[in-house]
Amino acid sequence: MHFALPPRKTSQPPPFARAANLHNAAQRRRQMQGMGSIVLVLATLYLLYKALFTGGTAPEPTEIEANPSVVMVTVFDESRQSKEFIDIVKENREDYARRWGHVNFFTNVSTYESIIAPSPTSWSMVPALRHTLTLYPRSTYVWYLSAYSLITNPALGLSDHIFNNLTTLMQRDVPVVPPDSVIRTFSHLKPVNVHLILSQDMDNLAHSSLILRNAPSPAAAAASSPNSWPLFLLDAWLDPLYRTYAFQKAEQHALEHIVQWHPTVLAKLALIPQRMLNSYNFKYGDQEDPENPGQKRHHDSMWQQGDFVVSLKGCEAGAGGGGDAGEGKEKGRDCMKEMRQYAEIWRNEVKSLDGVGSGNE
Repeated sequence: MHFALPPRKTSQPPPFARAANLHNAAQRRRQMQGMGSIVLVLATLYLLYKALFTGGTAPEPTEIEANPSVVMVTVFDESRQSKEFIDIVKENREDYARRWGHVNFFTNVSTYESIIAPSPTSWSMVPALRHTLTLYPRSTYVWYLSAYSLITNPALGLSDHIFNNLTTLMQRDVPVVPPDSVIRTFSHLKPVNVHLILSQDMDNLAHSSLILRNAPSPAAAAASSPNSWPLFLLDAWLDPLYRTYAFQKAEQHALEHIVQWHPTVLAKLALIPQRMLNSYNFKYGDQEDPENPGQKRHHDSMWQQGDFVVSLKGCEAGAGGGGDAGEGKEKGRDCMKEMRQYAEIWRNEVKSLDGVGSGNE
């Protein structure tokens, strides 16, 4: 006889089955405790061995390279700058590169016209940096310095002046774009993770002197992988979306946008005091401080004797339509006159370093 449903099973297992299950569970628990003890002992022995025999031999790097290979990039505009102007800047760069073992890469905005048109020619600095990394893929650093800037203290090397002191120079937890950007620099960023070094002026990122670090991160170096971050930054910066957006200050505002709203870039950024890398040959007036109502905000940008670099920021505005030898004039400024003034200061520094005129010739 067949039933439609099987008979219901009792919910009360027999006593012997319960005892067997309890015995098996207790045995498994003892086995797990034994295995856990073994793993704990092995881990303790490993950490003790590492501390006694390998501690201090291969510490995690915290600083960036102190004796690097550096490529210095200068982009000229031969349609707006006279031969005398260009010759002064080239002589300045060549002297510094020779003293510190660096390499110069001189190029012209016309080289990149087909890439950046119809954007302003100031955008040419971005493909010029990309061009440099293609020509010198193994360089540790690429230093872009505007053609309207001059190295005024050739005695200062990048390693001792900036790289070795980056831990103390980095401006932490400050607005990325002054004075009141809600996005701030990281407070715990280590120099070893830095790949973009530049400064701020009173109102913006001072991008006319910036350093790209082309060395791979520790993890990438351990895997023998190249550093692709600088290429990522430059490709993002040169994106047609930014070039056609018509930012008021072109590539400068585009960079500020990228740094503020892309954590991948912000996480690699180190801001340092302006006069360490990019002094201006003029002084900003005090302005209202939005973070401290009723107080004035002061910014130290004015070049002083002994500063590393001077930038003739703003003198190039309006160039091309007139002016002495093709240099622009803005509010009575004359690029050629200003360049001659600082070139004389630089040449005096060179003579002092080389012992010329001091009886050591």
